Amino acid sequence: MEADGLVHREVFAEVPPRVEYSLTPLGRSLEPVIEALRVWGEGFKARMGA
Repeated sequence: MEADGLVHREVFAEVPPRVEYSLTPLGRSLEPVIEALRVWGEGFKARMGA
């Protein structure tokens, strides 16, 4: 996802090592799609009686 520009990876020169990930603007543009999948999954789960 980092190579595709969806996620930004920041490495900190610390001991112990630390890495933080964040969404890029392109990654944030997927939020409506992910939300739609969540809503669909909740409906599917309800229909299946889970």
